[in-house]
Amino acid sequence: MHYRYGLAFIVLFSMMTHAANAQPGHSIDIVSPDKLITVNFNLDGNGIAHYKASLDGKQVLQLSRLGLVRDDADFSTKLKWVKDQPIERVVDDYSLLTVKRRINHYVANRKVIELRGMNGEPMQIIFQISNDGIAYRYYFPTNATKLHKIKEEKSSFNFMPGTRAWLQPIAVAKSGWNGTNPSYEEYYEKDMEVGSPSPTGAGWVYPALFKSGDTWLLVSEGSLPRNYCGTRLRSQWHNTEYTVSFPDQLERIGNGAVNPESVTPWLMPWRFIVIGSLKTIAESTLGIDLADKAVLDATQFINGPGKASWSWPLMGDDKTVFDVQKQFVDYAESMHWQYTLVDALWDKQIGDDKLKELVDYASSKGIKILVWYNSAGDWNTVSLTPRDRLLTHESRMKEFAKLKAMGVAGIKIDFFGGDGQSVIAYYRDILDDAAAYGFVMNFHGATLPRGWERTYPNLMTMEAVRGLEFITFDQKNAEDEPTHAAMLPFTRNVFDPMDFTPMVLDHIRNIERRTSSSFELALSILFTSGITHYAEIPEGMAKAPDYVQEFLRHVPSIWDDMRFIDGFPGKYVVLARQGNGHWYITGINAEKTERKIKLSLADLPIMSHGMLITDGEGGNLSFVRQDIDPSLNKTMEIVMKGRGGFVMVFE
Repeated sequence: MHYRYGLAFIVLFSMMTHAANAQPGHSIDIVSPDKLITVNFNLDGNGIAHYKASLDGKQVLQLSRLGLVRDDADFSTKLKWVKDQPIERVVDDYSLLTVKRRINHYVANRKVIELRGMNGEPMQIIFQISNDGIAYRYYFPTNATKLHKIKEEKSSFNFMPGTRAWLQPIAVAKSGWNGTNPSYEEYYEKDMEVGSPSPTGAGWVYPALFKSGDTWLLVSEGSLPRNYCGTRLRSQWHNTEYTVSFPDQLERIGNGAVNPESVTPWLMPWRFIVIGSLKTIAESTLGIDLADKAVLDATQFINGPGKASWSWPLMGDDKTVFDVQKQFVDYAESMHWQYTLVDALWDKQIGDDKLKELVDYASSKGIKILVWYNSAGDWNTVSLTPRDRLLTHESRMKEFAKLKAMGVAGIKIDFFGGDGQSVIAYYRDILDDAAAYGFVMNFHGATLPRGWERTYPNLMTMEAVRGLEFITFDQKNAEDEPTHAAMLPFTRNVFDPMDFTPMVLDHIRNIERRTSSSFELALSILFTSGITHYAEIPEGMAKAPDYVQEFLRHVPSIWDDMRFIDGFPGKYVVLARQGNGHWYITGINAEKTERKIKLSLADLPIMSHGMLITDGEGGNLSFVRQDIDPSLNKTMEIVMKGRGGFVMVFE
């Protein structure tokens, strides 16, 4: 063979061999209903499943892994193609009272791909592509009684080079006060290079926000069942690929499971990504759309969303006594709020008999009582009581029956033990048992809800955020509040209700506030929570102008609609919400310099007069009120002072 032709043959043979090994055995495109989002699934010659994604023809995710490693078989390599089912249109209309939009409409294209593992057992990968994002989950359809364990999940999100990230690190298990971490209560790292290491070394929580060029992506998980653990993201330095990983082995109850284990059939949580503009991110309900439908009839709960007075943030444990809590019942009545939360140590400082008296007094005023519990067990060393009363089904039912007989309306439970499967099952066991008594529920020191508020309509809210209470602990948290608050509408509070416990209009003992009173007032609209527990106490509220107090008496507890107007994560945000027949517009500025915002009132169905409340020239409790006539001016400019804010309401 002539040398020139021999060399060409060798090169050609090498290319053909590489192509045979690398070319996908099967490649399928799945598109969104509006055909703007495309997901390409492929199974390569080594039996490894991948996917990638594009928006309007522009790639936004590189080749990302799919698959699981089970204790008895590896479902991440040497997979065999079985079949794919025809595209199925998924349409879901539902109503939910505890999130940012009451009536929701979800449409997606569903594709089920069936593969076979090395042991011959089938595994399905289910994709659902909607106009605002992509979702996928795994399903083992075989019916068997053998207990299987997942050793590793290979799912990943491989971002484009140059992508930026806004992420919250997860705390190291059993660290923090009384070993109560992780509780999703860290500050966000902002505008990082993709692949930057987590400062805790333990990974990143959901929702995780990324920006690739001019496209934003929000990654999370949803529909978390009792037979799986909560997961988090991990990455390596300078690596664009983030992998789904399991909790620390300390995140368990007793000897319960941490990593997933179950018999089959076994349907696993959704992995999903919202893709689009910042407006797409802020307005998306994808995490709720994908959640399991309600296991309960919401109409059975006579209690529901509302506002609550609460003494603990500014007054502490010592004020959880009968006389003070009675004053807070009167406070709730004067503000037209629905609840009063009685916090830790009520069992010792008030007692059952006086609590029953307080409940009866509150009922005479039209106010309902919520009470606090320590989740207890060996996963925390917090001594606050009542504790150790909710650990088993039998003890829960006994305690719940007692509370129901007293007339208590709902329960706040604190200090959970992480994301292990046994802890996730504990949450859901509590929700199941509480539903039988009609209690509204709130979890603190807790994981991300991941759409549970849809599955359990009695779940009003969950903390999973570094909320206002931290500002009362030390000055550093007060310094960080402005940028932190401006992150949350783009991350933590996009899908799930968030118990930030907002709003101090006056002062915080031993702390210099860094936000204006109008900034704090804006949080009453900006954040979504089924029950909002306001931190301001009667003395501070009494100092506010009458028009501010009147405004707070009528803030809706249920929102019919939500619109993103302007903003940037960690810098500023302006949103519009509709509720009780009114439109509310609110904004905060996290930066030290003033910011001007142009509002187009013509973009909202506003026809009547309105009111603007913003910052005055003084210190705390300095407001300015202005009447607005949209018929005279459809466009207006709002000036937000440094670390200031505003609210508007249109009748």
